[in-house]
Amino acid sequence: MTPKPWRQSAAAFDLVRTLGLRLPSVEAGVKYDGSPVLKVGGCFMAGLATHPSAEPDTLVVRARFEDRQYLLDEAPETYYITDYYLKHPVVLARLSRLDPDALQDLLASSRRLTLAKTVSNRRWTDS
Repeated sequence: MTPKPWRQSAAAFDLVRTLGLRLPSVEAGVKYDGSPVLKVGGCFMAGLATHPSAEPDTLVVRARFEDRQYLLDEAPETYYITDYYLKHPVVLARLSRLDPDALQDLLASSRRLTLAKTVSNRRWTDS
């Protein structure tokens, strides 16, 4: 059996997990393919980008489209997007280029967006 490409990145996700779990309501889990992920209220917040279009050791996090464009313009060596992810409100980040403070900020922002999504979803299911 061929190892999944994300398995080599799992160690790179350790800092993401550590920082993410410091945020309220964040839980660690795994996706359907076994890759590590962070969730809020059962909704995706951050994880390793596993699509073949993504570079190794890439984090995918929620981001508003306008915020994503700002990151892409200001730090293209750190942030990028591929055609596969383009239609989704996410940004890809090269983990090797993120210092812990930038990573913490990115995770906090993704958490806020995810939390808003979980509250919105709850309104629909509670009705």
